[in-house]
Amino acid sequence: MWQINKQDKKPLYQQITSQIIQAIQQGQLMPGDKLPPERQLAQSYEVNRSTVVRALEELVSLGWITRKQGSGTRVAQGRWGSRQLLMNQWRSLLSSPFLKEDPYVSELKQKQNTVDTLDLYTGDLPAELIPDFEFPAITWEQVLYEEKKIHPTGYLPLKQHLLNHLAREFALPTKGQDLLITSGSTQGIFLLIQVLLDTGSYMATEDPSFLFALPLFASLGIHLIGIKQDDEGIDCQELEHAIQTKKIKLLYLNPNYQNPTGRTMSLVRRKEVVALCEKYHLPIIEDDVFHELGFTEALPSLKSLAPDQVIYVGSLSKIFGSTIKIGWLLAPQTLITSLASAKKRMESETDLFPQLLATAALTSTNYEQKQTQLLEELRHRSQNFEHVMMPLAADWSYAPIQGGLYYWLTWRHQILTRKDWQLFLEENLLTAPAFLFSNETMSVRINYTRLSTAQLALFQQTLMRITERIRKDAVYE
Repeated sequence: MWQINKQDKKPLYQQITSQIIQAIQQGQLMPGDKLPPERQLAQSYEVNRSTVVRALEELVSLGWITRKQGSGTRVAQGRWGSRQLLMNQWRSLLSSPFLKEDPYVSELKQKQNTVDTLDLYTGDLPAELIPDFEFPAITWEQVLYEEKKIHPTGYLPLKQHLLNHLAREFALPTKGQDLLITSGSTQGIFLLIQVLLDTGSYMATEDPSFLFALPLFASLGIHLIGIKQDDEGIDCQELEHAIQTKKIKLLYLNPNYQNPTGRTMSLVRRKEVVALCEKYHLPIIEDDVFHELGFTEALPSLKSLAPDQVIYVGSLSKIFGSTIKIGWLLAPQTLITSLASAKKRMESETDLFPQLLATAALTSTNYEQKQTQLLEELRHRSQNFEHVMMPLAADWSYAPIQGGLYYWLTWRHQILTRKDWQLFLEENLLTAPAFLFSNETMSVRINYTRLSTAQLALFQQTLMRITERIRKDAVYE
């Protein structure tokens, strides 16, 4: 630490910046650690104090450190995923949040196409589990005919089928409600935020949440507040405090098989949340994209408990794969009319072809049969996953799940650092560490559905090796 190579042609302040970032990533510097004073750093690096000041200002702008008069310079406490590596050239042009990515994720993506990796990071079903439907041949003349059935809210045959399906299978209220078809659930969430919130507004969600891994909030100037959750769901006491102090304008919840924890909110907690939001007139976005991946009968939705308070978000992408980008919003009719108008003004209409494919699949005579087969296989893979985790129970804890794609494993011992999580990449086991979704560093999201029977032993052996290495490193430290 605190040494640089003066023979290197790279500017000295950039060398200092890069070295401190690397020290944070590798766990040599931990969140909250205090850095030496400027004068001491200048002496250690054998550079002018102005060079150190410039490096520290760069680190502040990138979110790696904080500086406060009277308390010195410290490593920032926030999510690792919110901090970026230094972009030297083109930085002013490449400042969009959409271009920024956590270096851990960047390295992970480079390994995704490697033959000997286990990809349990990707948030989709594996190709072999996606139901296979036969789609009827269609002529161009038929396409032009079906195009006449496009409404500002979507392709009418698909929309009607979805409304019937949601009322019959999901027990969702449709009276006084309308449905808007979107290009996936993320587009629906993005649309809602753009229409319902202003720059500088506060929005709340569970902590951890996959929303913290999305760049759209920073790009829109929206403040996302994380509210802790327990085994039953979001903490209502902390939520009420945030509503009172932060003037929360929108609440986003993922009550069924939450991403990333896999938790299902209890019925008691659902009623408490609804009552609290009705008290403060706080709208709720209920993201229920995993609904049809449940092993047991689903609990009443927030939407069914408070039809006019809740905007319901659904999707077909989790069943049919991300290639069929079809999602929907179910909300009061007046709101849907406004959202459809905004969607058109943004020129973000949903393409006809994915809607035709989705309609054909949903109206297929063997849809229910294939859905049942999928759930049986997911239940089987979930049981297999819990079985291979048994020998690791002394080191990793988890809660059984009722459906969805994810297990949330938590390390039982010493505080983990980015250096520890790097072992997963070294062993070609691709997962989603907690720091992508939260300030927490002790847990990891695993997409168990991507583990075939043949891969279970390899997964177990790999996780055992990683576990042993983490334990050994802790002893040496």
